[in-house]
Amino acid sequence: MSARGPMAVRDPLPAPVSGAAPAATTTARRRVPLVRLLRAEVRWIFRRPRTLAVLALLAALPVITGVAVDLTLDGPVSASQTGPGPGPDGGPPIFVTMATSAFVLPLGSLMTLLMLLLPLTVAMASGDALAGEQSHGALRGWLLAPVARGRLLAVKAAGVLVVAFVASTLVVVSGLVTGLVLAGTDGLVSMSGTELSIGDVLGRLALAVAWATLYLMAVGAVALAVSAFTEHPMLVVVSVLGGLIVSGVLMQISALDWLHPFLLPTSVTSLVDLIRDPVSLDGLAEGALRALSYLAIGMSLAYARITTTDG
Repeated sequence: MSARGPMAVRDPLPAPVSGAAPAATTTARRRVPLVRLLRAEVRWIFRRPRTLAVLALLAALPVITGVAVDLTLDGPVSASQTGPGPGPDGGPPIFVTMATSAFVLPLGSLMTLLMLLLPLTVAMASGDALAGEQSHGALRGWLLAPVARGRLLAVKAAGVLVVAFVASTLVVVSGLVTGLVLAGTDGLVSMSGTELSIGDVLGRLALAVAWATLYLMAVGAVALAVSAFTEHPMLVVVSVLGGLIVSGVLMQISALDWLHPFLLPTSVTSLVDLIRDPVSLDGLAEGALRALSYLAIGMSLAYARITTTDG
């Protein structure tokens, strides 16, 4: 087993001696607690420089967005511009409201980054999880060892889930802090112009993080399925991002309305419903169901591949 992968935490086996215990005892000694494997996987993920670099970029983008919008508008925004109608010059009202609402900025940033950069982060983690270790030879040692293949896949999927949650939370926290600095606590207003309590804001943001994590985990499951069939991590990233870009293009073609319910990014814009008052959860519920379907399909394909390969 190469020491380059997170699975190198297993203790070496003692040399066989005469009168040794049965094979079952030897197998038991090789079995590492699942919590230890999860901890090693997460530690290895967050030791990668590219992971830290992407997370730093995710934290910086809401700050840049908030400051840029604040400087662009350069002055107070009238109440008519923060309502459900279009903003000045016919622009989207969400970007206008970002200047005066500490609540809109984190959700607007999350919705924007879910289009490309957040899926890129998850695709990178998924590519490194299987294809990356396969290219280094680390995964082969696991596939040849007496360890459950499903257990191995569960550890890798858990690592991707942690990345998805941390990335989503980082964007929302960065956006919220930036919004509070720019607009103050008096800026906790919805896009409909109603004032919100801090508890209501935190509840909506928590729901947004949970939904975004589920969406990103669906992307990660598809990426894991691709990763199980190749040893080139960049191929995984290109495949996933290419699929998302093609889906975005197809969503703009009205003649393909029948196809839109099957495309994963269809419900990303439903996050804007959390900014309005009252909140509508229909679009988010539909998106969650769609994400669960992609998650089940992706993990099934990854499991079928990893349980039939000989390493």
